[in-house]
Amino acid sequence: MQEAVLLSIVIIIVLGTFSQWLAWRIQWPSIVIMSVVGLLIGPVLQLINPEAALGELYNPLISLAVAVILFEGSSSLNFREIKDISKSVFRVVTLGALLAWVGGSLAAHYIAGLSMPVAFVIGGLFIVTGPTVIIPLLRQAKLKQRVATILKWEGTIIDPAGPLIALLAYQILKVVTNEQIQGSYLLNFFGGALLAIIIGLVIGLLTSHMANKGLFPEFLKSPIIMSFVLLCFSLGELIMQETGMLAVTVMGLTVAVTKKYIASIANVTHFAENISVILTSTVFVLLTASLTRETIMDMFTLPILGFVLVMLFLVRPLSIWIATIGTELKTNEKTLISWIAPRGIVALTVAGYFAGILQQDGFTDASILMTLTFALVFITVCVHGFTLAPLAKKLNLASTEEGGTATVLADYLQSSDIPVLLADSVLDRLIPAQNNKGIDVFNGDILYEHTRMEIDLAPYDNILIMTDDSAYNALIGQSFAPEFGYHNTFVLPADKMNRDISPAIKGHILFDEGMTLSALNEKLAADYSLKTITMEEKQTVKKQQFAEKENGLLLFIRKKNAGVTFITASTRNLQIEQGDQAVFLITEND
Repeated sequence: MQEAVLLSIVIIIVLGTFSQWLAWRIQWPSIVIMSVVGLLIGPVLQLINPEAALGELYNPLISLAVAVILFEGSSSLNFREIKDISKSVFRVVTLGALLAWVGGSLAAHYIAGLSMPVAFVIGGLFIVTGPTVIIPLLRQAKLKQRVATILKWEGTIIDPAGPLIALLAYQILKVVTNEQIQGSYLLNFFGGALLAIIIGLVIGLLTSHMANKGLFPEFLKSPIIMSFVLLCFSLGELIMQETGMLAVTVMGLTVAVTKKYIASIANVTHFAENISVILTSTVFVLLTASLTRETIMDMFTLPILGFVLVMLFLVRPLSIWIATIGTELKTNEKTLISWIAPRGIVALTVAGYFAGILQQDGFTDASILMTLTFALVFITVCVHGFTLAPLAKKLNLASTEEGGTATVLADYLQSSDIPVLLADSVLDRLIPAQNNKGIDVFNGDILYEHTRMEIDLAPYDNILIMTDDSAYNALIGQSFAPEFGYHNTFVLPADKMNRDISPAIKGHILFDEGMTLSALNEKLAADYSLKTITMEEKQTVKKQQFAEKENGLLLFIRKKNAGVTFITASTRNLQIEQGDQAVFLITEND
């Protein structure tokens, strides 16, 4: 028996990971592949029943996995992303969620045939989207920054809010239907939610403080923080069912805020991201493989299909369009956001809990909640998974840049007959540059001694260091400055906190004070592009005034007599000859 359980767990992990790889190879949405694989090994072929094999461990293991996924999603949020769209994000996660709750409840009652109390409860749960389904879709579709940011923030913030709203609806239902329970009973719910927020905040601040003070060694940093995540979730669940997700989300948001002050936390979030990919695929396969054939067959009834169609074509579009009236979003952006709302792991896991307690309270119609939830999850995952990328292209919301800042600069320089070589240890980041742009690439770590022997650096005059690891950037700068010369060694900081590093270590800071790799990538993913201006006369200009005149970010000067002068944070005055070309990063709206 023990061997069978072990084999089942291993098979599910392997199949989940294989599903991610297969989706990447055939360019299908990964969540669709994971769902299909789970259905095949579970209810279709009946090879594995994870819920029966794991027994009492089934729900706790899934809950802990969801906790890690939610922490990863919330800790990776960047508050700078929403600076220009904060109004839209706020409206979507507040008014939009409220409208979706009301609309979903009415649809569940009038279309699916649920009693109003049950519909009121499950309607709150159905507002969730979540990072487990949104992040894989965004990774594949490569949307422009504004739309991707709103969908990512909505999924992360709403994911813990959905179960809490459903729980609030259930508490209200108990007060209304049971005369022995007073209205003050609801204070327990709000008190529990507040306490969960406090726990998440305290543990998040404690985690950041310990990392900042170096109170644990580097090799234990990721395991210790993951332990804090699981502890935070468990404490939240002890307070009240379904508040653990709120606690870990608050913890993740706290870490996201403090991350800009603590460089070492970034390495932990990379670890969490890798773990999250494995957990997402594993849990999706677990949940779908545990479904019964009866559940699958029941989802094809007219009331359930009608409910899903109303949620797709009426509830979601209306809630977004109404919520975003008067915001900075354009019509095409509202159209895309109003269509994309796949449901995922949280909806499946929490629906089972509410189905059980509602049936215990005498609501027999709650028996169809798992079928209703799976129908909504599976259909939205498939429909939105296959339509997001084509619709984004149709609405001109797909990012046209491939490979990020380094690829864009390399492509421009190469087109100007300047020799360029892109080096990266991750092959996937080099493929777009090599296949689509024809740029020379090298796959390997340039700090390795054998790599230095393989690369011929003679044709290249400058080295531009642009990775998302500040310590790695410093090492490269220190290693290659003697070979290229200090004045030909440039670094684009990964984030603002790296600017206190000694210039002797990191070389010249590229472009402008405050500019970072992440900020530049965001601009290129939005509507910014390179613009060339040919100078008509010899002159000396101040960098700041020159950039303000063109309303863009000055990147470099292409000299008419060959060669490139890269702009740095310390550049003040520019000596420009007639025929020189100034290259700016400018938004298409300018």
